[in-house]
Amino acid sequence: MTAVETPSPTETRTRAAPLPFGRGFLKDTWYFVETAAALKPGRQARYMLQDEPVLLGRTRSGQVYALRDICPHRAAPLSAGRQVEHAGEGETIECPYHGWRFRLNGQCAAIPSLTDDAEFEVDRIRVRAYPVAESQGMVFVWIASDPRRPAEPDHPPPTFPGADGPAPRLVEAMVFDSHIDHAVVGLMDPAHGPYVHQQWWWRSRHSMHDKQKTFEPREQGFAMVRHRPSSNSRAYKLLGGTPETEITFRLPGYRWEHIQVGDKQVLGLTCLTPETADRTRITQLFWSDHWIFALARPILRQGVRAFLKQDGGMVNLQNMGLAFDPAMLWIDDADRQAKWYQQLKREWASSRAEGRAFVNPVKPETLRWKS
Repeated sequence: MTAVETPSPTETRTRAAPLPFGRGFLKDTWYFVETAAALKPGRQARYMLQDEPVLLGRTRSGQVYALRDICPHRAAPLSAGRQVEHAGEGETIECPYHGWRFRLNGQCAAIPSLTDDAEFEVDRIRVRAYPVAESQGMVFVWIASDPRRPAEPDHPPPTFPGADGPAPRLVEAMVFDSHIDHAVVGLMDPAHGPYVHQQWWWRSRHSMHDKQKTFEPREQGFAMVRHRPSSNSRAYKLLGGTPETEITFRLPGYRWEHIQVGDKQVLGLTCLTPETADRTRITQLFWSDHWIFALARPILRQGVRAFLKQDGGMVNLQNMGLAFDPAMLWIDDADRQAKWYQQLKREWASSRAEGRAFVNPVKPETLRWKS
């Protein structure tokens, strides 16, 4: 009988097919899930992340944790339970159905229905635990490529310039009925503004003109390098002075604009969280030491909501066409950022599968379009 060689995990990974646009999710990376301020001590909540239910919580002592939100006994959501402490167990999560208790690392600590003389190895039962990190007032969860053999994250969550202070000054969120890929390219698209966002204080299709911007590679992404905002972007005039802005994108779904006005700054960060294959949560967060955020926050909030609703409405219209699975047509230069995103995704997936360093495929380039 001829022996059959079993491929090593590395060999198996190198044969993985690249992710097609609009399907699948990037792994081995950090996803934004919630603001730190929203996770109160002693509380937990259920979130969806990549088609999986995730319990995210904070203990009374302040530690943040993340577990798969399914009890392995009868599938009840652990997030509906409570945090309890018993001698020798430390802080645990108690299932609301039968009281099974799980430590923050996912290991089962106790099964109350067992008798004292029962021969049952409770600690062999586990719930999947996700690496979690709290940074700059945000909570990130690491999604591993192989949940059966989870490894510690090999890089920290992203950090953002200007995300200073304990919490953002403004937070707005909305769920788009789309895959994260469509949400990403929709938000980075430079040509849709005059047609989708036609507020008097922003711009109109009548103010369209040629634009030329310089781009360069950045860590796991790219940036439109610092520049003076376009003359038809009226909202920038509210900041006064001579603002300069830099817009950056980073995998798996972070886009931020860092505006400098003299010694003041504004950071607008958009985090895209893939809840399911066709639902993406868009969270917009703003930090600033500029006086306008103290004076005009209600007006700014209305503007952010208006932008999100308009983009969400366009996603719903786009879904009418995507239901027929059409081929997507990408043009230069207005769609170059969308092309870069797809190249970045392919390279990230390939580098992780092959066990090698990520090589940014984006090269410095000047793009031109009209908007």
